[in-house]
Amino acid sequence: MSKAATARTQHSSPLRKSTLLQYYEAIEQASLDMLEAARVGNWDRVVKLEGACAVLISQLKHAASQDRLASEEVQMKSRIMQRILLNDAEIRMLAEPWLEDLDNMLASPPRKTLH
Repeated sequence: MSKAATARTQHSSPLRKSTLLQYYEAIEQASLDMLEAARVGNWDRVVKLEGACAVLISQLKHAASQDRLASEEVQMKSRIMQRILLNDAEIRMLAEPWLEDLDNMLASPPRKTLH
């Protein structure tokens, strides 16, 4: 066995993650990235990441229709989902003032500009 193959074998985890679990982890990372962007008020980035997250969710749904998580992965999925929900709750809390400002801007009559 080559040195590279031996190194890969020594560092691989005993549980090979399924494609489904990898999707859940990617969605979790996207939600964490969204939260970090929301914390600094970078709402354009939040919106872009939300789009990327929607694509991942769509891909997950398709993959889930063809495959199932192993029994030992179900608990991992549950913990991932809990973290995603916590991230989402904080993003929503941070977004409320921004959304109110946006609503106020859209609801106010347009200003007349002098030319």
